[in-house]
Amino acid sequence: MDSNLVLIVITFYFLLLFLISWLTSRDLTSDTFFTGDRKSPWFLVAFGMIGASLSGVTFISVPGEVGNSNFYYFQLVLGYTVGYAVIAKLLLPLYYKLNLVSIYAYLEERFGFWSYKTGAFFFILSRTLGSSIRVFLVAGVLQIILFDQWGIPFWVSVLITVTLIWLYTFRGGIKTVVWTDTLQTFFMLLAVLVSIVLVSKELNITGVGDLMVKVSEQPYSKIFNWDWKSGTNFFKQFFSGMFIVIVMTGLDQDMMQKNLTCRNLKDAQKNMFWFTNILVLVNLIFLALGVLLYMYAETNQIAIPERTDDLYPLLATSHFSTFAGIVFVLGITAAAYSSADSTLTALTTSFCYDFLQIDKNPDKEKALTTRKAVHLGFTLLMFFVILLFRWINDQSVINAVFLIAGYTYGPLLGLYSFGLFTRYKVKDAWVPYLAVIAPLISFFISSQSEKWFWGYKFGFELLILNGLLMFIGLWLVRLRSTDR
Repeated sequence: MDSNLVLIVITFYFLLLFLISWLTSRDLTSDTFFTGDRKSPWFLVAFGMIGASLSGVTFISVPGEVGNSNFYYFQLVLGYTVGYAVIAKLLLPLYYKLNLVSIYAYLEERFGFWSYKTGAFFFILSRTLGSSIRVFLVAGVLQIILFDQWGIPFWVSVLITVTLIWLYTFRGGIKTVVWTDTLQTFFMLLAVLVSIVLVSKELNITGVGDLMVKVSEQPYSKIFNWDWKSGTNFFKQFFSGMFIVIVMTGLDQDMMQKNLTCRNLKDAQKNMFWFTNILVLVNLIFLALGVLLYMYAETNQIAIPERTDDLYPLLATSHFSTFAGIVFVLGITAAAYSSADSTLTALTTSFCYDFLQIDKNPDKEKALTTRKAVHLGFTLLMFFVILLFRWINDQSVINAVFLIAGYTYGPLLGLYSFGLFTRYKVKDAWVPYLAVIAPLISFFISSQSEKWFWGYKFGFELLILNGLLMFIGLWLVRLRSTDR
């Protein structure tokens, strides 16, 4: 693919992002960066959250993963629907009732200082790692199709990437992100639909009905796995999906910050309902695309890359039409930035509110300077983590994202579950230690599970185990009414 054409496309794309940034940053208040002044239309938030939820991981890894694990990923998606219902009915009312900016402030009110800081710390850790992985995936693709042709090293291309994200988010924050994510979601979905249409024509598939029949006939389209020993067993995947959504959306400042920009609770719940339905459909489309890509490769005798993450980029940039390649570049770029921009804003918000208590600083100018410094700091941190991940990565990125989530979000799951479903206080000073012990025990059990449990292998349900261990730990250090 012509590198000059790719550059023109990306330049055009960023000009659009900077235009949106300028339009959304004209009337700023001290709260705009963090709350969007709580004026975001619910339908805009719902559509934009699609892009933020999917990111480059879904865009590249899910279609490629079809060759490894069929449609088993959809078992996770089915679990998502239950998780989003829990968020809409249980967590959103709580956040709106307390009028929170950082959702982890709930933990201070419920348990105390150390619980609050522990929750915020694990979010920062989880999101820094998870979003860096997502950007790493897309940066690798852009490196191949653009920067390698100009002899630009990977670290320079990543620095350019994170710098651009910082530039269009540092003023408007979440207000800008809500609008840019809408644009990014559009380009991401456009790329997928164009790819499906193109491949369908090459395979002589006519109409949606014929497409559904052809996809369903392939062995890749198997959805359910009932082997209880397998890491992709239905029940493991379903319940893992439910809890993954609860922690990675409902207990995640990044995703909840968008919801909290809606005008009221009713709008936020409406957003969550429509977002859930659209997300299920979109994931099915991505999986169907994966089947078509393998069919296309087999029909044209194209060798499947060793890393399945490389399949879609390879076909789009080397075998599809120029137009399809351009749309793919737009889609992959949008996938990267729709996740990273909101993450930077959320990390900045959490650190400023949860650790620096910026909202209590009466000097607005000093508070603004602090916020800008923190925003820049997290941009640089993401840059270094991406380089680190490039050095150590040896597995499919989608699995790496959920593996990290299983260990880092587990303590958050335990904390919020204990807070919502019991009335006990806890010995607050013990909480940081429990949040470290629970993941360590989870890792040990997971590493020995096949030996101890008759061949049972942990998958994404490791998150549930981790959260349960944290819950048990909190139960053991609970305060009875007489101790308060």
